[in-house]
Order: sequence, then C-alpha cells, then structure tokens
Amino acid sequence: MFSYFNKYILILFFVLFITPVVVAAETEYEDTDSIQEYYVNAAVLEIQSLNDEFSDSYMMEEQLVKVEVLEGKYSGQVLLARNSLSGSAGIDIVVDKGDRVVLYINEQMPVEGEEAEIAEIYVVEKVRTGVQKILLGVFMGLLVLIGGIQGVKALVGLGFTGLGIFLVLLPALAEGRSPLLVTLPLLVAVTLLTMLVIAGFSRKALAATLGTAGGLLVAGLLAVLVGGDMASLQGLGTEEERMLLYIENVSIDTRGILFAGILLGALGAIMDVAMSVASAVEEVKKANPELSPAQLTRAGMQVGRDVMGTMANTLILAYAGGALPFLLLYISYQAPAVYWLNTEFITSEVLRAIAGSIGLVVSVPITAGLAGFLSRETTSGSHLRSFSSSSRE
Repeated sequence: MFSYFNKYILILFFVLFITPVVVAAETEYEDTDSIQEYYVNAAVLEIQSLNDEFSDSYMMEEQLVKVEVLEGKYSGQVLLARNSLSGSAGIDIVVDKGDRVVLYINEQMPVEGEEAEIAEIYVVEKVRTGVQKILLGVFMGLLVLIGGIQGVKALVGLGFTGLGIFLVLLPALAEGRSPLLVTLPLLVAVTLLTMLVIAGFSRKALAATLGTAGGLLVAGLLAVLVGGDMASLQGLGTEEERMLLYIENVSIDTRGILFAGILLGALGAIMDVAMSVASAVEEVKKANPELSPAQLTRAGMQVGRDVMGTMANTLILAYAGGALPFLLLYISYQAPAVYWLNTEFITSEVLRAIAGSIGLVVSVPITAGLAGFLSRETTSGSHLRSFSSSSRE
C-alpha cells in the first residue's frame, strides 16, 4: 500500500513525465517511409563561412556548419548543415563552436532496395530546452519544499492543465473545431480536476469550481459580445494570427481563437480568487460553526474584495507586459494615440485584460454565495448536535 504522499508522487510523475514522453515517442519518431522530414538536436563542431566578404549590404552570408547529431535516425553521425545569415537581428541564428542547435533534415524519397538520402540540412534554431528544464526543476523543487503535500498537489493540477492544453485543446483547434465550444468545457474540467486534487471531494472544491466556471462564462460572454460586432475584432492583430489563415485543408476561426485565448489567460487568476474565497469561508465556519450562511457569505465577500484588488492588477499587468514592445514601438515613432489605441492588437489586449478582470470580479460573489449556501447543512448539523447535548444535560 502506498502512503497518501506516495500516491500523489506517483500521479505527479505519470502526468508530468511519462505521458509527454509516450506522446512524443508516438508523434515525433515514427519511422515510416512516408516521413521525409526530421527535426533533431545536434552539437556544433566547426563553422566555415562560404563567402567571407559581402559584395553588397543585401547579400546573404552562407555558413557550412559541421555538427554531430545527438538523437533520432542519424544519432552519432557527423553531418554538414547550412546556416544563412542576413544581418537581421532576431532572425539570424548566430552559432559558435560547442553550441547545441536544432537541425532540419529533409530526405529524398528512397528508391526500392536503397536507403534514403539526405537532400537538405539546415540550422533552424538554437537548443534552449536545457535552460527550460533547469527552471522547471527549480520551480518544482521550491514548490514541493515550501508547500509540502500541497505543493505536490499543485504540481499534479498543473500537469492536468498542461495535458488538457497540449493533448486536447490544441489538437481540436488545429482540426478547425469551434474554439469556444472546446475551450470552455475543457477549462471547467481542468478546474474541477485541479480543485479535487487540492481540496478533495469537499464543499470548498465545489464552490471554487462553480465560482470559477461562473467567472469564465461571464468573461467569455463579454468577449464575444464586445469583441464581435462592437469592436469588429477578427483575431488577426499579429503576424502569427494571420498565418493561421494559410493552413491548408483547415478553416481556423481566428476570432474564436481570440476569445478562447481570453478565457485561457483569465483562468489562473479566476481560479486563484475562487479558491481563496472558498477557503476563507470554510476556515471562518470552522472557527465559528454558529455563523449563518449569510454571515459566512459576507466574510467570503470581504476576503474576495481584498484579493480581487491585487489579482485584477496582476492580470492587467501581465497583459501590459506582453504588449510592452508594441507600446514602446508606437511611442518611439510618435504614433498618435488616435491611431494605436484603435489598432486591432491593442484593442484585443484591452479586451483580454478587461474581460478577464470582470470575470475575476464576478467570481467573488458567486463563490462567496455558493460557499455560504453549501455550508448550511454543516451549520444546521452543529445546531442539532448542540440541541441534543443540551437535552441530555
């Protein structure tokens, strides 16, 4: 028999590590004749410039990079890859000896009885997953060290969220399914699983889940109503969003993607507020079981008012931080406010921040009211126990 702690460790290990490895093995390294392209990690051994001097400022510099492939079909082999430099910061991939890079390998269709031949090899990106793993390890370690069993539960909830996004949400959206019809039920399910892991089968978990769902629903309705006909948003404010229109054989609802992104971005803050309010109501009830549901609701509202001020600020600052380069660009080129305030990108960011914040604020009374209402059975039970004790005396 596993102890209570070991059960959660086992769940955490499976959710965060085993499942992604299995999925990656099934999707990225299938070795069939139909697969002609590979993306693999490699180590840079040597760099050679194919044209040392530029004949004009627009000429591309071509590099021949000797690399050792570290994984996949060509693991251990030394290959020569091309790397093109245009002199554009942020676009060029500048590599040095000893760097880890991502290669794109394209094979020619093999002739029957012969092995496939490599047609092209290009350096497409630097490897940064090492740093990501270190940061993730530090985060997980601190969460478990400081939070104990609750920290482990939080990681399990985070695992549910990650799996929901990468295994359900993104594949469904890539197939052209309705973003809102997929996103809202998925986020409610993720919220329920997270609350159950953190708080178990309790009134607190139920109140927090319903409060989060109510806030998400309000944020979603506001985004659809305002972002549709009123703001004339098309979900095409960035280059990445416009590129979705060119995906072959799939019709992507970019406006729906925008609305789904609003819900996704607001979920964390709304869930945080809802759990804080529900937990506060439960603790007040434990301290004074004689309080009525109305009194418990008022206590939850008071806590919610304190929390919503900081969380709404956090949510808006997060979106402002994402839009900071664009705002700085507009200010640096002295673009008039009447122009940049009306661009689709800025309007979309404003809608994200405001709709998410309104959903957060609305979740407070919903959660407080539900937490107070659900406490009535416990409160009534305590009165009955008190009455029974007095009668026996």
